[in-house]
Amino acid sequence: MEQAGSGPVVLLLHGWGSEGKLWRPVVDALSEHHLVVAPDFPGFGGTPPPPAAWSAGDYARWTLALLDRLGIDRADIVSHSFGGRVAVRIATSAPGRVGRIVLADTSGIVPKRTAAHHLRVRTYKSLKALAMARVTPRPLQRWATHRMTSHGSADYRAANGTVRQSFVRIVNEDFRAELPRVAASTLLIWGDRDEETPIADARIIERLIPDAGLVVFEGCGHYAYAEEPQRFCRIIRAFLGGAPV
Repeated sequence: MEQAGSGPVVLLLHGWGSEGKLWRPVVDALSEHHLVVAPDFPGFGGTPPPPAAWSAGDYARWTLALLDRLGIDRADIVSHSFGGRVAVRIATSAPGRVGRIVLADTSGIVPKRTAAHHLRVRTYKSLKALAMARVTPRPLQRWATHRMTSHGSADYRAANGTVRQSFVRIVNEDFRAELPRVAASTLLIWGDRDEETPIADARIIERLIPDAGLVVFEGCGHYAYAEEPQRFCRIIRAFLGGAPV
């Protein structure tokens, strides 16, 4: 976990497959006027994996418990991708614990499932059954395992155990119904070339959260905060009420 500075608390929530230390440029920029806390979610960085397949709500409860242990009653939240799912869950389940929220290239808008998607799912399940069947010859098991892993996303392939199980559970959670209940002032920062959480998702989130505004980083992808860190930090410091960078 990264922690620095003093003053009003800013909680930094990283994306899936990331860890708190990747927020270091943001920690450095904010810590002059804030106490900045950037934890590693369970299963990432230095934190052990969850004991079972967790939902975004489970990660939110873990995060609130962490704040309790640190003696923090209320925090502004800056989040990226999966971290935005957790931020939304905290904002709707414990609104008194949240000040302002920054959602950077946040996930949570599940696209309409196409016929191609359903075909990929069926193919994956068939390969998994073949790979795990005791009667399957070993060479065929190896082939099926290789093909099975090639059908998953990079995040899925990189995970295992309860982290992989959590990933499968979380990517199917759609947050549209919850977003209108986010009472906190919310700033969206998005790369217009984001292919993982496209800019269309940002428009949906901006429309559904009552007090939300969108800043688009032209030419940036899913990691807009890392591609233009100085601009990102300047904007969030102004939004959170800190001195300009």
